[in-house]
Amino acid sequence: MSRVLLTRLILFLVPFAAWFAWSWVARRSGRPIGATPWTWLAAAGALLAAASLMATALLQSDNRAGTYVPAETSADGSVTPGHFESRRP
Repeated sequence: MSRVLLTRLILFLVPFAAWFAWSWVARRSGRPIGATPWTWLAAAGALLAAASLMATALLQSDNRAGTYVPAETSADGSVTPGHFESRRP
């Protein structure tokens, strides 16, 4: 779950990173820049995060047709991760 949240947070922060990188380059080259557009950056970040949620919903495989086999540990201590198996008719 934390990987999913971290991915969304990174996507939200991409417009901020792009703006501050561009701002840094503009200041070094002597170009005047205006105030930081916090509202637009937050909206762009929210749009990216929302787009990733929609893409996940559309592109992620559906496991409802399968049966979940839980993780197992063997006598030697190795762990077999949980997985989905196809249902047989």
